[in-house]
Amino acid sequence: QVQLVESGGGLVQAGGSLRLACQASGRILNIVRMAWYRQAPGKQRELVASITIGGSTNYADSVKGRFTISRDNDKNTAYLQMNSLKSEDTAVYYCNADRLFATSSWGQGTQVTVSS
Repeated sequence: QVQLVESGGGLVQAGGSLRLACQASGRILNIVRMAWYRQAPGKQRELVASITIGGSTNYADSVKGRFTISRDNDKNTAYLQMNSLKSEDTAVYYCNADRLFATSSWGQGTQVTVSS
């Protein structure tokens, strides 16, 4: 099992920035990809950004140029730097870890609220 703990959410004005962190613990050696998803009220959960063990990144079109995903392997932590936040970025953000030959793991979620 992998445990994921998110932090860094909160309330911010439109145009502001937040940095989310996701610390992984437990059976982390076979994590091949970490990602951030989000779910707004009444909407499906959607992929925001992902980063592979090799450092390849992928972003949703809606956040390209504003959000940056990174990871610190020494700290077993993934980050999501969110700049130029918009009201439509308001959602619960979830960390996800995909492991080789194992089920995917999810964090408990952290609320991000952007006021206009």
